[in-house]
Amino acid sequence: MITRPRAQRALAAASVGLAVAAGGLATASTAQAYDTGTTTISCSAVKVRKAPSKTSTVLGIGYRHDKVVYDQWVYKKAEKNWYTRGTVTRKSDGKKIGRGYMIYNCANPYKTNPAPKPPIPK
Repeated sequence: MITRPRAQRALAAASVGLAVAAGGLATASTAQAYDTGTTTISCSAVKVRKAPSKTSTVLGIGYRHDKVVYDQWVYKKAEKNWYTRGTVTRKSDGKKIGRGYMIYNCANPYKTNPAPKPPIPK
């Protein structure tokens, strides 16, 4: 039979181990900051692309004040550029352009131009 103090120590050790593991998982995803929110396009126009790249297929074009529901930011190391991933809805007719990647400065969660950028992943 396990004595009470010994069981309490085992429970405390398991709790600390779980907290450390959870903290490690939380910091592992900071290279691409996942969040969900809504913003608007701050540039006069921005191309919504299939992948985070200047040469990727264009799905549509979003214009100033169109709504963006975003959930991810991606840093393209080869281009030294940040992208926002989200779904764009036109303000003029309410039509969804599609889900894709836009230049971060044009679709940023801070509704400012230029946007404060997340730190560059190592």
